[in-house]
Amino acid sequence: MVIKSANLEVMATRRSQYPEGGKKEFLLVGRSNVGKSSFINALTGRKRLAHISSTPGKTKTLNFYCINDAFYLVDVPGYGYAAVDKKTQTKFGMMIEEYLETRDVLKRVFMLIDFRHKPTEDDLLMYNFLKYYNIPVTIVATKADKVSGSKKEKQLKMIMNTLDLVVGDDLIVFSGNTKLGVKEIWTKIESLLVETQ
Repeated sequence: MVIKSANLEVMATRRSQYPEGGKKEFLLVGRSNVGKSSFINALTGRKRLAHISSTPGKTKTLNFYCINDAFYLVDVPGYGYAAVDKKTQTKFGMMIEEYLETRDVLKRVFMLIDFRHKPTEDDLLMYNFLKYYNIPVTIVATKADKVSGSKKEKQLKMIMNTLDLVVGDDLIVFSGNTKLGVKEIWTKIESLLVETQ
């Protein structure tokens, strides 16, 4: 996909603030510091579109990035960061739940996990949460450049066994640094964009 424009258009905390117009949306979820900002920047080829913070837990809103004036990548607050207090974590959870329950333009969730580690309890909870809403999911295993070639197959098997993906869900190995997986992500998005409503 040729990226002609990519802008952070809306920062929302509730339904009334979501963009209107019916453009298709792709949701990005993952633990804090899993690399969602790097993912957005790698996909769009814009180094500073999504702010990369050295401190996890900085995203506090649903961020709607409009791509080519055609669809949105929607970034939500990361989960599993201990320094975020329980009240705030609950608020984030309610924001995400409201979005999932009301957004019929959502076409797929890209759930980012760290390829270097076994999926956490929080990752399992999030995956099962998405399956409760029957939303199709692509697991994106980030930071793949930090895993040596001999370990890749072992890590892949561990992730697949831990998450136990349902039929229709898939996994893409990704690296923001080397751009591994970028083409596969765009192929997935493009195929969903051309589908009829």
